[in-house]
Amino acid sequence: MAIVTISRGTYSGAKTIAEQLAGELGYPCVSQENIFSAAKDFGVPESEINAALIKPPSILRLSSGKRTAILNVIRAALLKLSHDGNLVYHGFAGHLLLGGVFHVLRIRVIASMEYRIEAAMRRHGATREQAVARIRRRDKQSVYWSRYLYGVDWQDPSLYDIVLNIERIRIDDAVQTLLQMTGLESFTPDEATRQAFDDLLLESMVWAELHLNPETQSADVRVEAKNGRVIITGSAGSEHVVRAIPDVARRVKGVGNVTCEVGVGSHWYW
Repeated sequence: MAIVTISRGTYSGAKTIAEQLAGELGYPCVSQENIFSAAKDFGVPESEINAALIKPPSILRLSSGKRTAILNVIRAALLKLSHDGNLVYHGFAGHLLLGGVFHVLRIRVIASMEYRIEAAMRRHGATREQAVARIRRRDKQSVYWSRYLYGVDWQDPSLYDIVLNIERIRIDDAVQTLLQMTGLESFTPDEATRQAFDDLLLESMVWAELHLNPETQSADVRVEAKNGRVIITGSAGSEHVVRAIPDVARRVKGVGNVTCEVGVGSHWYW
């Protein structure tokens, strides 16, 4: 069945939909917070991921490698949390992280500002003014980040397969609608889409291994995988690092042939 990603504004009710849908499908339900926690397995403390995603993009542009690092760490964590390519993810831009996987059901859940304000007030015991400020701050951060990391506006409806307004459809009905959609042929994985998922997973795991290894973690590299064949490009600070990269990459399960096209040049640090 499909991988399901649910993008939502804060306090839109998508978390409930995701949890119920995951329960019906028997899939793991993964949130943005789960990904931040899983990032620790890739050598990046959860606190650093959280801090990085709060800083304005204009500040992060000062570090040329940070954009690539953030994308790769989050993607690797998301893929690692999936079981056999099956998951329901709710949070920020999951469908963009999985852009190379085609059996992804891309959902956006929307609600009116008034609905969201009332939800925030109930959850946090906040005043109306506090709730409005919280929602606007989070929305602004999401818009900044989608444009900075992916060059798109995550609110664009063309990025989704379906948009659900939960003020017009009951939660239970929304879940049943999505449950039926996951069984459609359009979202059923075939050999090609399974391979695309496996390739993306292998790319992420190789990048993570290179990032974790003290010999290669300073290299600014990009990884491409196809049926177990891995091509690594980019730059490193010395010939020693360049020579180490293929050996480190081959330690990842599933890696076959490794082509290293990394040259000596600039390097970066997280």
